[in-house]
Amino acid sequence: MPRVICWMSDAVTVKSIQPIVIEVSEKTKWTFIRVETSDGLSGLGEASLSGQEGAMAEIAAKYGQHLVGMPMSVIEKIAVADWMDRAYSAVVSALEQASWDIRGKRAGAPIHGLLGGAKQDLIPLYANINRRTVERSPNGFVASARDALAAGHTRLKIAPFDDLQPDMGTEGDSLFAAGIDRIAATCDAAGPDVQVLVDCHWRLNVTRARDFLREAARLGLYWVECPLPEDPDDCADLISLRPLKDNLGIRMAGTEQGTRVAYFEKFIAAGVYDVIMPDVKYCGGIGTMLRLAEMAAEKGVGFSPHNPTGPLCHLASLHIAAVIPNLLVLEHQFDESPMFLELCDGAVPDMTDGTSGLPVGEGLGFALPT
Repeated sequence: MPRVICWMSDAVTVKSIQPIVIEVSEKTKWTFIRVETSDGLSGLGEASLSGQEGAMAEIAAKYGQHLVGMPMSVIEKIAVADWMDRAYSAVVSALEQASWDIRGKRAGAPIHGLLGGAKQDLIPLYANINRRTVERSPNGFVASARDALAAGHTRLKIAPFDDLQPDMGTEGDSLFAAGIDRIAATCDAAGPDVQVLVDCHWRLNVTRARDFLREAARLGLYWVECPLPEDPDDCADLISLRPLKDNLGIRMAGTEQGTRVAYFEKFIAAGVYDVIMPDVKYCGGIGTMLRLAEMAAEKGVGFSPHNPTGPLCHLASLHIAAVIPNLLVLEHQFDESPMFLELCDGAVPDMTDGTSGLPVGEGLGFALPT
């Protein structure tokens, strides 16, 4: 695993902390945190968390009051704390990303360069086409799949079980069936050479999860993500799926909501998932992501960063993906808004044939328009 470079001198202190909210659409906002230092540098991190923009602004203001004048190294200590609340975790993770951005700018190098250099120059991607699919019929999913395929993607992810809840009885049967229809139509449109991933968004119960694993095997899905509600202190139901998924040869992924190392440790120790999916916006930032990748590698668990939001999170995830040995594939939100590319003025690397190049700018390689 890459060696994490030591922090900057404690003579460098925090000058200011500022939240910045960008309204992308009626449903989507991206939240960034800017950190300025006493020696004139500034860095950005992403903290996007839908519906929590006000709470995150208050949290950032509190950190602004307490951290101004303190050494930048304090951010590292905050980032490794066991945060439970996702809004706090998002702000802390963004502060940590911003500190890496500053470190890279000071060194005149991209973050993957600070970590010993990229192990791979092209990062495999899957296109998350779910949120851009407004028309939720099978035909709507087919249209999105065809658009992503036309753009060169070879892996697609959808979340098809709209409105289904784990506690539903027979009234959920039609919603479950509708989800299967969406998946089948997407797989048919994608063809045998394209990998389809399905995110269940914790909407199944054990019985439906078992039924779905069988469907997943029949349809040849690449993975089944978050089939059941997650509780790191009670993995019994998820563990009960292991014999069936292993017999069927199904890969299972999860943990995108984790906000502390202990959360992931428990799932890795229980052997629940074949792939963990930390999000750099919530887990504590770049340093924690590297630690989690190492933990997963030691247990033979795949690593696939959760990455469905803004361009800064995408760039941070690319830097991480470039240096870890157990990367499976990286998520990319596909064609949800032209602002994804327009906001960062060429900073997002070109994506061709289902892969992305690496960021080349200093630090994270991102700057908001002035």
